[in-house]
Amino acid sequence: MSNQHTLTTFNLLPVGLNISTWWNFGSMLLACLALQTMTGFFLAIHYTANINLAFSSVIHIVRDIPHGWMMQNLHAIGASMFFISVYIHIARGLYYGSYLNKEVWLSGITLLITLMAAAFFGYVLPWGQMSFWAATVITNLLTAIPYLGITLTTWLWGGFSISDPTLTRFFALHFLLPFALISLSSIHIVLLHNEGSSNPLGTNSDIDKIPFHPYHSYKDMLMFTTLITTMFIIMSFTPDLFNDPENFSKANPLTTPQHIKPEWYFLFAYGILRSIPNKLGGTFALLMSIAILITMPFTHTSYIRSSAFRPLTQLVFWTLIATFIIITWTATKPVEPPFTTIGQVTSSMYFMFFMMNPILGWSENKIMMTTP
Repeated sequence: MSNQHTLTTFNLLPVGLNISTWWNFGSMLLACLALQTMTGFFLAIHYTANINLAFSSVIHIVRDIPHGWMMQNLHAIGASMFFISVYIHIARGLYYGSYLNKEVWLSGITLLITLMAAAFFGYVLPWGQMSFWAATVITNLLTAIPYLGITLTTWLWGGFSISDPTLTRFFALHFLLPFALISLSSIHIVLLHNEGSSNPLGTNSDIDKIPFHPYHSYKDMLMFTTLITTMFIIMSFTPDLFNDPENFSKANPLTTPQHIKPEWYFLFAYGILRSIPNKLGGTFALLMSIAILITMPFTHTSYIRSSAFRPLTQLVFWTLIATFIIITWTATKPVEPPFTTIGQVTSSMYFMFFMMNPILGWSENKIMMTTP
């Protein structure tokens, strides 16, 4: 009976023996989604989607509702932890060639786009000064779309400027999108279990498998404990670590902040947007900064899956990571030299990584075939 149960576990959860801690960030994302959904529901029952009351309702939650300060901080800090885990999860997929599981990878990119939409709508809800102006700048990008731009912008705003209907729509979308995230996550996990997890060696995981529980589930519990501990440390000692000081002032359409910028996890895309003077070109580059991830399964030409055995790809990969950090940094700086030049150079390097992927594969194949 025990052998039959073990065999069933192997069949249902084929997990490679050698997968490392980098694979646990997928489970951390599920934990973040659950935490954000629970704290978000608590905040939603006290929040008022009205431009005259939204900012006051957030203050009311923090000051007057029992444990409201905790829920609000957990939700705000949890969003940043969510994106830290997402970016590490994607970087691991790029490094170890996990994108070759095409269905899993494409469902993951769909999840990323949905998550970014939910985070953007949520960032507007406190109706602080930076929330209002960041929303104004980003939604105005729709006007760059030929013929339909102004119509789409007016529809999204619910009028001819960001006002009460806009906030109501953003609140409704922010409340509904987590349910889409839960559904997409379920599909993502089912596809993952059907195809099996990748591993650092890039070999077939079916060669040597162990049950998911207890070997990997205990690692997931350790990572979840680490996540919660980190969040409570930030909440206890530096609760405003990820907040912009401008957002502690109520939105004022008559006063423009000196430097308008979105939350830190959008800064790399915002930096790419700023690097192109043309509005339509910048909007297209902004969209492509995420959409280009879709091309990875179709541009892989190397005989070897994992970058662990591909030195040229390793060099380019770590250059990409450095480029991502530099773009994020430049996006926090004024639009003036030398930051504009640095932003343009690093934005070009960001896209070059994806364009070089097939060339790197062919080059490494040739080196491998000619090496005795």
